[in-house]
Amino acid sequence: MEKAPIKRSTYVVTLSRDHHSGLLFCWKIKEGIKRDISFERLNNYIRYFWEGHLNKHFQEEEILLFNQIRHELTEQALMEHVQLKDLFLRISSSGLDHKEDYLFFTEFLTAHIRFEERRLFPFLESALSEALLSGIRDILAKLHEPQFKDDYPDEFWLQHKDKPHTGSE
Repeated sequence: MEKAPIKRSTYVVTLSRDHHSGLLFCWKIKEGIKRDISFERLNNYIRYFWEGHLNKHFQEEEILLFNQIRHELTEQALMEHVQLKDLFLRISSSGLDHKEDYLFFTEFLTAHIRFEERRLFPFLESALSEALLSGIRDILAKLHEPQFKDDYPDEFWLQHKDKPHTGSE
């Protein structure tokens, strides 16, 4: 039986939307791997997503949420952010060497998102005051105008084999 989607409070729903984008990002990378898309094209997309969206998302979580309370769950989230940032930097500088490395990367990011949604956010919503959470919600709403749109032009996840991207596709 499939789990029902988590009903998120309005306080961090903006970050949950970001998480949906992150899960879709992981799916696209996995589809690219299945379709034998070159590592260079995957790296370009990963760099685009990191620089245009995920790096900012990590900063927002760390500053607005994780720093509000010291707890093993926030410490785990911070540690995983460091590990994920290291992977992004490695990909940005030299790429990864094997399909398995990309799959590990996507599985790690997916597990991190699930951890935040299923364990960390519910904990924070119960541990932090309503006034603080309301303030965080308002800041996030302002920071996300407009919302991130993944409009990467090379839709490699839809192609059946690797072919050079011309930009007119």
